[in-house]
Amino acid sequence: MGTMKTKFIHDDFLLDSKPARALFHDFAKDMPIIDFHCHLPPQEIAEDKRWENVTQLWLHGDHYKWRAMRTAGIDEKFCTGDASDWEKFAKFAELMPKALRNPLYHWTHFELARYFGISDRLLGPDTAREIYDECNRVVRSKKFSCRALMKQSKVEVVCTTDDPADSLEHHIAIAKDKKFGIQVRPTWRPDKSWAIDRPDIFSAWLAKLGACTNSEIGTLDDLFAALKKRHDFFAANGCKLSDRGVETIYAEDCTVAGAAKIFGKVR
Repeated sequence: MGTMKTKFIHDDFLLDSKPARALFHDFAKDMPIIDFHCHLPPQEIAEDKRWENVTQLWLHGDHYKWRAMRTAGIDEKFCTGDASDWEKFAKFAELMPKALRNPLYHWTHFELARYFGISDRLLGPDTAREIYDECNRVVRSKKFSCRALMKQSKVEVVCTTDDPADSLEHHIAIAKDKKFGIQVRPTWRPDKSWAIDRPDIFSAWLAKLGACTNSEIGTLDDLFAALKKRHDFFAANGCKLSDRGVETIYAEDCTVAGAAKIFGKVR
């Protein structure tokens, strides 16, 4: 790939008309980020996490990048496995030319330009090492702590993804820190309360939910009571939204009595 004669990512990238450029540069560019759904770990925000290298920042928890790598036939060892951070980055760079015309391609190069100052090269096998080293120098600088990045990006509000049995301890700690100034709100994500078709996962989760509500969950009514208690706790700690990952749309009607019977059988 090498050095480009013209920049791929520039100030007017994808802004192909005068109105588009005016709308972006005069209005949208400096607007804050209010993110109603994200997967940022609250603990990393609370602790103002820093990273050792760009792989930890980019690839350790990004399932979108993993999905693309798997689709390209890259072994799981380089996604969630025990390969070194450099090996994982090299494999991601190997994927990049194949991702052309996928939003991930633009997204990656936008981040390289905006946060790492690299806009004169495309990421690929031949540029992987030099880009990795350049990014790591930036990652290790003071401006690359978790909170510093959020402030640099003009973030005002983020809503994380949280299980009803989560303690919310990190949200509570962040809310107490008045110097930070960014709202980090929990989001009610009760997916495991529907996992009755996976009794091992469901039972383990019920035990955790029971522990944090000081209750024994033996019936469906017990489950509803525990969820209501946690729902109130979430609301008291800034939760305004819920989120649900629906994997299967069941078509069979079920009464409350029928659901209670199924619950008892599984329990």
